[in-house]
Amino acid sequence: MAAVVLVHGLYHRPEHFAVVAEGLRASGIEVAVPELHRGSLAADTVAVQAVIDVLPEPPVVLGHSYGGSVITGVRRAAHLVYLAAFVLDVGESAARLGGASQRLKDAIVTEPDGSTRLHPGLAIDTLYGDCPEPLAARAVDLLRAQAPGCGRGVPQRHSWKTTPSTYVICAQDRAIDPGLQRTMAARCTDVREWQAGHSPFLGQPDLIVELLRELLPTRSASR
Repeated sequence: MAAVVLVHGLYHRPEHFAVVAEGLRASGIEVAVPELHRGSLAADTVAVQAVIDVLPEPPVVLGHSYGGSVITGVRRAAHLVYLAAFVLDVGESAARLGGASQRLKDAIVTEPDGSTRLHPGLAIDTLYGDCPEPLAARAVDLLRAQAPGCGRGVPQRHSWKTTPSTYVICAQDRAIDPGLQRTMAARCTDVREWQAGHSPFLGQPDLIVELLRELLPTRSASR
């Protein structure tokens, strides 16, 4: 069975990809959405790798935002998809690239233990500004606190150098500058640009389902 692994970003949960996962499963595609928040980029990468390793065939692996940092370090992917995500090179981290927009920085609240969370009102505007209000409110309710330091993590592998990859630029993104996205997209083998905000898995999930179905190796081979 064809398989897709969906990797969420900072503050998010697997539930944010529920509509995309449902659409893929309705097409007979196996979908895994691992939980991150393991405390570091290295630990998050290990968690995703464990999911990939048990699949019978190499999957298409999509990373959103910080999830791009994670999928950069995995092995055995058939295709990498970077959705408004970080494509890191040697020695780079998301933080070092200046990934967060000023809007996103303004939304971050630091807790006494060093963890951070997003201010709900500012998160709606920054992450879900182009989404229907009920969906945006639900997405904000799902957000969780983030351990410190993940955005400063540096991948030990750079799989985009040897694995086919597609970058999706979200041209209306308010969280990660589309200009930075275009710079990182140049590292990938294919580039798409959507008129979407930071979270098309919520606002335009059909676009993601269609793209992933297109990229699945078994489907490509059957055409």
